[in-house]
Amino acid sequence: MTAFWIVAPVVVVAALGLLFARKAVHAALSVAVVMVGLAVLYAAQGAPFLFAVQIIVYTGAIMMLFLFVLMLVGVESRESLTETIRGQRLAATVAGLGFGFVLVTAVGQTTLGPVTGLRSANEDGNVYGLAALMFGPYVVAMQLTAALLVTAVLGAMVLAHREALTPRRSQADIARDRMAEYATTGRHPGNPPTPGVFARHNAVDTPAPLPDGSPATDSVSPSIVARGQLRDGFDDDIHVVSRQLRREDDEDAGAGAVGRDGGPRRGSGAVGREGDE
Repeated sequence: MTAFWIVAPVVVVAALGLLFARKAVHAALSVAVVMVGLAVLYAAQGAPFLFAVQIIVYTGAIMMLFLFVLMLVGVESRESLTETIRGQRLAATVAGLGFGFVLVTAVGQTTLGPVTGLRSANEDGNVYGLAALMFGPYVVAMQLTAALLVTAVLGAMVLAHREALTPRRSQADIARDRMAEYATTGRHPGNPPTPGVFARHNAVDTPAPLPDGSPATDSVSPSIVARGQLRDGFDDDIHVVSRQLRREDDEDAGAGAVGRDGGPRRGSGAVGREGDE
């Protein structure tokens, strides 16, 4: 009884948190607290199998799956209050009241037999006693519970359904919009240039050069620019590379001139053929 009076108020408070929580993550955490509290109550009642199943299957697997889905997908409060199907709130209210009335009526007309102690109930083992009850006098209730779970899954699919307000855009539509934006604003329709264009400065803080030699601002992350970590000396590198390329072009031009004057030309086999003759 001590465990019951300690754990039961916590379970009730967590259940109320599930009903009145404004954020889906807080509601899911409240459900996890309820499941852990139920597992403690099962253990206090001498049902170790139900305790293990409640912790491993429900709290450890199903509840954590709910939390992962919420963290990956995300549910905003204004989306949860949006009625995706017309009249679903009224239908849910009527169905809930009807289910509550049927449940109260069934419980009120139930006749209970003599109370069986834990020792006699678990005489052949807790798992055997639980199976004898589930597939014996309560087999119909188990089948109705399975049907209720299937109905809950279908209801979740219906609630998650969203009507398509606009037709789905194709690749041709996206390309057409990009070209229209390029014509109006001048924004390039292709991917932004990649940073780190020089082999000796292959880093994300080095902007890529445009055809006129100026740095491309879109090639560096805005966070790097905001932190002031953009690499300096970019113009100096442009001049160094330009001088190097110009020097190589002059050397190639000089080698070509020597070849036209009668000397050996680069890349030709004239010398080899003369030696063979």
